[in-house]
Amino acid sequence: MKDVLVTTEELTGLVVKKLTKAGINEEHAGIVADVLVHANLRGVNSHGVLRTEHYVKRITEGGINPSPKFSVKDTGPTTAIFDGDDGLGHVVTKEAMDYALKLADKNGVGMVAVVNSSHCGALSYFVEQAADRGMIGMAMTHTDKVVVPFGGAKPYFGTNPIAYGFPAKTKNPIILDMATSNVAFGKVLHAREAGQTIPNNWGVDDNGNPTTDPHDVKALLPVGGPKGYGLAMVIDIFSGLLTGSAFGPHITTMYGDYSKKRKLGHFVCAYNISAFTEKEGFLANMDQMIQEIHESQPAEGFERVMVPGEPEQLNEADRRKNGIPLTASVYHYLKS
Repeated sequence: MKDVLVTTEELTGLVVKKLTKAGINEEHAGIVADVLVHANLRGVNSHGVLRTEHYVKRITEGGINPSPKFSVKDTGPTTAIFDGDDGLGHVVTKEAMDYALKLADKNGVGMVAVVNSSHCGALSYFVEQAADRGMIGMAMTHTDKVVVPFGGAKPYFGTNPIAYGFPAKTKNPIILDMATSNVAFGKVLHAREAGQTIPNNWGVDDNGNPTTDPHDVKALLPVGGPKGYGLAMVIDIFSGLLTGSAFGPHITTMYGDYSKKRKLGHFVCAYNISAFTEKEGFLANMDQMIQEIHESQPAEGFERVMVPGEPEQLNEADRRKNGIPLTASVYHYLKS
């Protein structure tokens, strides 16, 4: 079935309407819509508006608190704990990053552990918050088990993503946002929705064998074998153990008991460049680095060398101009 092209404004409005109908206030619904449409604009459809139906189901069945009361506890000049009161993770993480930026603005660094949250969407959004303020941002989170450990046949960790954002002087910021699985599970979900096959190095079936059918995927593979596996563990230590939240196979699943609060942990940081080096020089050097990478000789089969986040930025420019493609089923759900 042919995709439907939707403008940024229409898509944002459709998501807000769905969420407010489910009991979310206008401000929080707007933030969630902004995060989801941000993902679609960048071409990361797996973390975009297709997730709206899931959030609505969790809200209506009690798994997400539609009216959370956030609280922050300072634990030092540069550290804090942000309690999301089981609200929508997108809003929780945005507020937590805002607080980390305030700490960094005042004391050089802001590190915020987030507790009692839920799925927060694309981490690129939150590190871009920092880059847009001229600071370096870092964000990480954990998810329920879906990735086999290196050498294992059954899943233990989640896709456990991590993201960094670095501002530049005149160039676009560098945005690195990656799962520690070979792909985010959302890409498998998108392939199911779109009726597509997948590469055989994305996931394995119930017997641990690689599969090209997204409907047969029971677990994902770690990116880079033992390296991705090790990084997933580090992220779960920060997001789970350090925040006092669940970890590994003990995390409440995203799909299943929709009435149960997931109580996810996140860990976000903001770094004030001026606390470490002369800011204007840093930004100029970022420009130089990006320019030199762009001028690198491309390997055979590549037109040019790009920096992290650049393909997504090119997608965003195109989709803002020409519309965001959505599968017809997702569009019809949002319109219903």
